[in-house]
Amino acid sequence: MTGNAAKSLSVYPVTSAEEATGESILAVIVDNEPGVLARVVSLISARGYNIESLTVAETDVEKHRSRITIVTRGTPSKIEQIKAQLGRLVPVRRVIDVTKETDAIERELALVKITGRGETRVEAMRLAEIFRARAIDTTHNSFVFEVTGAREKINAFIDLMRPLGLTEISRTGVLSIRRGPESD
Repeated sequence: MTGNAAKSLSVYPVTSAEEATGESILAVIVDNEPGVLARVVSLISARGYNIESLTVAETDVEKHRSRITIVTRGTPSKIEQIKAQLGRLVPVRRVIDVTKETDAIERELALVKITGRGETRVEAMRLAEIFRARAIDTTHNSFVFEVTGAREKINAFIDLMRPLGLTEISRTGVLSIRRGPESD
């Protein structure tokens, strides 16, 4: 067995370049009809990939089209394989690899609940201001902050809030759109 094959879980020889996995954001434009989401999700999960984030909404009422945004991890060749197989599904109109688009904007929304009193409340408010998070609910013992931005920003905010009494998180998942007049 070669050195590369010994590191892989595959029975076939795999080069280290093929083993490198990365996060991919895929936007799938589909006809809005019953069962489409289930077919798209089962296609990805049947290949052993986890969906880290999934958002779906109707984007064109007149044409009955929806946009499914999927965040997953995999090797470049596996992501290409998933994109090709998604493209073959009948209700799929287009598959866009947002991670490869230079003119894409990606955002996520999170609601973050902090429970605490005294100095921890003051520190939580100070950090929220730095991250441009809005307090959308407040009691004598808690805050709920709304924070919007790139996933890295959301993750950093959550990490800083953990020692201050973070008790609950709700996240939307990634949304994306193309900059300028072009559309998907």
